[in-house]
Parts: sequence; structure tokens; C-alpha cells
Amino acid sequence: MANQEKMLKVTWSRSTIGYNKKQSLIIEALGFKKLGQTRMLPDNASIRGSLHHVAHLVKVEEVK
Repeated sequence: MANQEKMLKVTWSRSTIGYNKKQSLIIEALGFKKLGQTRMLPDNASIRGSLHHVAHLVKVEEVK
């Protein structure tokens, strides 16, 4: 059976204006360029930790 790696569908939904610089840098590190952009990211501890810091700025869905 093929390796079924879980993925996260992450959508950047709120601006980082008014929040601290660290949160803006995390959004940038996740690969977002524009507000409203959606990215498919691997479901691992590193990504989950980053998303925890910016949970109020993004929407996250689990996909197979």
C-alpha cells in the first residue's frame, strides 16, 4: 500500500497588520504571499506548531 501522508489545507484569512512581527514572519515562512491564498502543507509537528501561533489568522482543514 502506498504511503498515505496526511495533508493540511491552510487558508490565510486575516491580515497580520496589528499583530506582532513574529506572527507575520510565521505566515511568510509557511509560504503565503497573498491574503486569501490556500496552501497544502504536510501534517507534521513543525507545521502544527507554527499554525498554533497563527491560529487566529488562518483556517485549517485536514485532507488525505
